[in-house]
Amino acid sequence: MQTIYADGIANMLLVDGVVRFDLVNVTSVEKDKEPNVRSNATVALSLPAVIRIQDQLTKMIDKMVEDGILTKNNPAAN
Repeated sequence: MQTIYADGIANMLLVDGVVRFDLVNVTSVEKDKEPNVRSNATVALSLPAVIRIQDQLTKMIDKMVEDGILTKNNPAAN
Protein backbone atom coordinates (compact mmCIF):
# COMPACT_ATOMS: atom_id res chain seq x y z
CA MET A 1 0.00 0.00 0.00
CA GLN A 2 1.26 3.46 -0.86
CA THR A 3 1.42 6.22 1.77
CA ILE A 4 0.87 9.80 0.63
CA TYR A 5 1.67 12.70 2.95
CA ALA A 6 -0.36 15.90 2.57
CA ASP A 7 -0.28 19.25 4.35
CA GLY A 8 -3.91 19.90 3.43
CA ILE A 9 -6.69 19.65 0.89
CA ALA A 10 -7.85 21.98 -1.89
CA ASN A 11 -10.30 22.23 -4.76
CA MET A 12 -13.18 20.31 -3.22
CA LEU A 13 -15.86 19.47 -5.76
CA LEU A 14 -19.09 17.45 -5.64
CA VAL A 15 -20.23 15.97 -8.96
CA ASP A 16 -22.87 13.25 -9.31
CA GLY A 17 -22.58 12.21 -5.66
CA VAL A 18 -18.80 11.90 -5.78
CA VAL A 19 -16.62 14.28 -3.76
CA ARG A 20 -13.23 14.97 -5.29
CA PHE A 21 -10.43 16.93 -3.66
CA ASP A 22 -6.74 17.46 -4.17
CA LEU A 23 -4.18 16.58 -1.52
CA VAL A 24 -1.61 19.38 -1.41
CA ASN A 25 1.83 19.99 0.04
CA VAL A 26 3.24 23.37 1.03
CA THR A 27 6.35 23.95 -1.07
CA SER A 28 7.45 27.32 0.33
CA VAL A 29 6.38 29.98 2.78
CA GLU A 30 7.45 33.61 2.52
CA LYS A 31 6.66 36.38 4.98
CA ASP A 32 3.51 38.37 4.11
CA LYS A 33 2.69 36.04 1.18
CA GLU A 34 0.34 33.13 0.71
CA PRO A 35 2.15 29.78 0.99
CA ASN A 36 2.96 28.03 -2.28
CA VAL A 37 1.19 24.70 -2.56
CA ARG A 38 1.50 21.82 -4.99
CA SER A 39 -1.10 19.14 -5.63
CA ASN A 40 0.27 15.63 -5.15
CA ALA A 41 -2.83 13.42 -5.46
CA THR A 42 -6.58 13.51 -5.99
CA VAL A 43 -9.05 11.64 -3.79
CA ALA A 44 -12.54 10.65 -4.95
CA LEU A 45 -15.09 9.50 -2.36
CA SER A 46 -18.79 8.74 -2.36
CA LEU A 47 -20.92 11.12 -0.30
CA PRO A 48 -21.64 8.42 2.34
CA ALA A 49 -17.88 7.79 2.63
CA VAL A 50 -17.25 11.51 3.26
CA ILE A 51 -19.85 11.48 6.06
CA ARG A 52 -18.29 8.35 7.63
CA ILE A 53 -14.79 9.87 7.44
CA GLN A 54 -16.01 13.11 9.04
CA ASP A 55 -17.51 11.09 11.91
CA GLN A 56 -14.32 9.05 12.34
CA LEU A 57 -12.13 12.17 12.36
CA THR A 58 -14.39 13.88 14.90
CA LYS A 59 -14.14 10.83 17.19
CA MET A 60 -10.35 10.74 16.77
CA ILE A 61 -10.01 14.43 17.65
CA ASP A 62 -12.34 14.08 20.63
CA LYS A 63 -10.23 11.13 21.90
CA MET A 64 -7.00 13.13 21.53
CA VAL A 65 -8.58 16.02 23.49
CA GLU A 66 -9.74 13.56 26.15
CA ASP A 67 -6.21 12.09 26.37
CA GLY A 68 -4.66 15.57 26.69
CA ILE A 69 -2.83 15.37 23.35
CA LEU A 70 -4.80 18.27 21.85
CA THR A 71 -6.54 21.34 23.24
CA LYS A 72 -9.52 22.81 21.45
CA ASN A 73 -9.49 26.60 21.15
CA ASN A 74 -12.73 28.54 21.13
CA PRO A 75 -13.29 30.52 17.92
CA ALA A 76 -12.34 34.19 18.20
CA ALA A 77 -15.27 36.57 18.64
CA ASN A 78 -15.73 39.07 15.78
